[in-house]
Amino acid sequence: MDTPFPFDPFLAFGSMSIFLLIGILLRAKVKFFQTFLIPSCITGGAIGMIVLNTGILPFKPEMFETFAYHLFIISFISIGLTHSGNENESKEKTRSILKGATWMAMIEGVSISVQAIIGCLLVYMFAWLGTDLFPTFGLFLPLGFTEGPGQALSFGKTWEAHGFDGAATIGVTFAAIGFLIAFFVGIPIVRWGIKKGLPVEKARAIPGDILSGIISKGEEQEKAGNLTMHSGNVETLAFQMGLIGLIYVLGWFFSIALVKVTSPNISKSLFGFFFFFGLFIAIGVRMIMKKLGIMHMIDPGVQRRITGWAVDYLLVATIMAVQFVVVIKYIVPITVMSVVAAFFTVISILYLGRRIDKLNFERTMAIFGTCTGTVSTGLVLLRVIDPEFRTPVALEIGLMNVVVVPIIVASMILVNAPVWWGWSLWLIILLHLIILAVSLIIIKMIGMFGERKF
Repeated sequence: MDTPFPFDPFLAFGSMSIFLLIGILLRAKVKFFQTFLIPSCITGGAIGMIVLNTGILPFKPEMFETFAYHLFIISFISIGLTHSGNENESKEKTRSILKGATWMAMIEGVSISVQAIIGCLLVYMFAWLGTDLFPTFGLFLPLGFTEGPGQALSFGKTWEAHGFDGAATIGVTFAAIGFLIAFFVGIPIVRWGIKKGLPVEKARAIPGDILSGIISKGEEQEKAGNLTMHSGNVETLAFQMGLIGLIYVLGWFFSIALVKVTSPNISKSLFGFFFFFGLFIAIGVRMIMKKLGIMHMIDPGVQRRITGWAVDYLLVATIMAVQFVVVIKYIVPITVMSVVAAFFTVISILYLGRRIDKLNFERTMAIFGTCTGTVSTGLVLLRVIDPEFRTPVALEIGLMNVVVVPIIVASMILVNAPVWWGWSLWLIILLHLIILAVSLIIIKMIGMFGERKF
């Protein structure tokens, strides 16, 4: 049917919205989803994936890969624009909070390294058994589990240009499996810890609003943000999104400039780093606005809502983009790698988490959720233990995202090294062993490795 304007992108967005709403309904009504606190976006995305793969919807998976890619960039730009709301807050951070954030960052270093080493070794194992995989196949473990669906999709899409067929689908499949581990392993551990009395806050029943995912009528509601623009001129949300649009365009030009000055191998992968460029440009814009005395025009509450909105739709789009035909082709290596990586991720995080003095269970579960899903997943697990965020662990997770930057940058370079420079996986393993060793040494140096506490 001929239409005066193209409708496909907005109809695809509408289909994601429908599946998200279905996920919200299921979370509110079905005990299974409440028991494991499965976010609506994951449930909705899974249903959308099934429907899309049956051919009922007239869209190609690439449409949802595109949505996921750009929403991922938007979420990172919004994170970069978000300030604490208190310019003096950094002076008030205690040594304990900084230590906790550093410990979490080093746990991410351990998790990334363990998952990357396992992935590389299993690629060699499958080759020995007669199944040749693309060199970076196993590196989807740290990308999908610890670094999240956005990175897995971004780099997967760029690796397809290097001859890795179906890489984007494989990447988001690992990410989806990571979320399953976060909730189906994490929630039982949380409930076990509550029964043992491990949380600092006294154990009590999980509030009904957390279980259903909907704030009850009459309950106190958290503010979404504050107006920084006069509505007679422009809506605050329009201004906040306008800043994101500006930074997006700046990131585009920066990426194009880098493409022109780098080698062909590297330039093919540069757009996988777009989200990172956007993050740092956003931080730069925020710093300039602070110097000009106009940073108050950025409302952190509204920006957090934009980040959350982008992540919710990102997850729906990411899961919907999974193609059964690709997953079935690689079902054995995907399953083996996921099970082995999940086992060692759980063991390593619990082992190290049991050996910190204070807030050990809260910090352990928060970083476990982060290293198998995203920061949002870590906060979900933390909220079960600490519903009102009375402990500083939620703040530590935010600060951790700054401390962990050098490790994330090193990891992103290493996962691309085989396609950029033809590095062998043995070299990648060696360098991740160094990151692992440095992370463990720093944990010891900051006094966060002692006798077992639980």
